[in-house]
Amino acid sequence: MTGFLASLFFIAAAEMGDKTQLLTLSFATRYRPWKVLIGITLGTLVVHFASVIAGIYLGILIPLYYIRLAVGVSFVAFGLWTLRGDRLAEKGESGLKLGQVITVAIAFFLAELGDKTQLATIALAAKYESFVGVWIGSTLGMVVADGLAIILGVFAGKRLPERAIKYTSAAIFIIYGAYVMVEALR
Repeated sequence: MTGFLASLFFIAAAEMGDKTQLLTLSFATRYRPWKVLIGITLGTLVVHFASVIAGIYLGILIPLYYIRLAVGVSFVAFGLWTLRGDRLAEKGESGLKLGQVITVAIAFFLAELGDKTQLATIALAAKYESFVGVWIGSTLGMVVADGLAIILGVFAGKRLPERAIKYTSAAIFIIYGAYVMVEALR
């Protein structure tokens, strides 16, 4: 799997049911869908740019064996984190004077800091050492997953089938994490 494809797939899976996807769903019920999409894209481009830089430099400083083990453990942890779930922080109406796109971008950027998808992007960048591939793949993964939230916010409204999404995403992370750890130990 290339860095681009792995990032696209795993970040999209990690985002399912995540607090930033719920934030997107919330924004989609209040703002024009295209403004929400542009806002999440801008916020994600910035936060994942920094994440990829961090991941690549970790790859230079730490031997590959340890990185692979850490990546495997982190993906298992992401799977467990997915099972635990996130809580969407209540958002007030402050900041709306900045414009809808900028408000979404800033809220999305801040919500993504320290989130499992940001940590997964760092891990993917360390594993694949592909700056552009991981950056664009992880950004598109977020946009795809959050695009679904926008569609649901506009048409379906209130509830995602959270339980099935949560368990499927968790299983994908745990299985991949175990695979990477076994591969590292060979």
